[in-house]
Amino acid sequence: MSTPFKNDNLEKGTEFLRSPIDGYGSDTDFGGTEARRKLERKLLWKIDARMSIMVFIYILNYVDRNNAGAARLKGFEADLKLKGQEFATLLSILYVGYIIMQIPSYVYLQEQSRSMRNSPMQEYVFKLDWKTIPISSSVYDHLGNDIRIDCFIGALLTRFFLGFVEAAFFPGALFLLSKWYKKDELGLRTAILYCGNIISNAFGALMASGILSGMDGKLGHAAWRWLFYIEGALTIAVAILAIFILPDFPTNTRWLSAEERALALRRMEEDAGVGDEEQTEGQRSGFWLAVTDVKVWWLSVALTSEVVALSFNAFFPTLSATLGFNTTVSLLLCAPPFVFAVIVSAALA
Repeated sequence: MSTPFKNDNLEKGTEFLRSPIDGYGSDTDFGGTEARRKLERKLLWKIDARMSIMVFIYILNYVDRNNAGAARLKGFEADLKLKGQEFATLLSILYVGYIIMQIPSYVYLQEQSRSMRNSPMQEYVFKLDWKTIPISSSVYDHLGNDIRIDCFIGALLTRFFLGFVEAAFFPGALFLLSKWYKKDELGLRTAILYCGNIISNAFGALMASGILSGMDGKLGHAAWRWLFYIEGALTIAVAILAIFILPDFPTNTRWLSAEERALALRRMEEDAGVGDEEQTEGQRSGFWLAVTDVKVWWLSVALTSEVVALSFNAFFPTLSATLGFNTTVSLLLCAPPFVFAVIVSAALA
């Protein structure tokens, strides 16, 4: 016989109907096995539909990050008076800020989750909900050009802070997924999310080809500046929508019914053997577990190798231009390889 908690907890979405036998309750709490299966399918459909916006955010995240390569074909280097290795330095400096903030941003997100207030590391800059993380990257990109940065140092600082504020997005996205999906469900969702990274190269090239070919000289601005303006504005618009679309946590997402919240919490308990965030281990213990886990180090090596292997994509428009075609065709040629890569990745996932 299952024993429910108080009804006022149910209204807050924190009720579990626990069984004295297994500690987690039984399917009868949700009307039986078949009824629970139907409710679970409905819950996953709702979460999947809302989480899908993170793929679009990830696409725009990388479009903002890699658009310097396309801008190079339309006077970016000449206008900023870059010489020697300065363009390559602009590309790499982003990762300095990114690496500096990667772990601190995640620690901050984890700490905020304990009080059910999900805010990003860069909250002190924008004072916005955590789901507006992409705004920060596009604002830096947008303002960096709007104030007419015309030198290497100005562009260098802009790119550094772009990486600084982008660092929280990917670990934050994985963190949010882990609060809703079981281990056997995470692989597919993570692969779909990462497809946003891959397709961004194709999507960004297609956008850049149109903007760079038709916006040169409009309102007195160079085409490459319009590239930043338009892509930055698009990122801001999607990020604002994400505030209202993305869920928070099972305990405080208001658009779920009480029964759906209870099931979402039950799923996490059954999957991990623990309940809410208050029952999980502290940061120091979690950090030590990560440091001493050989799989974490192997994954780090794999991700590092992947980033190094993909470093050519920042120069892909330049490489494509060596084929002798005009700017528009050169950018269009950048898209097919990444479209094919997304198809293969989705199939393997």
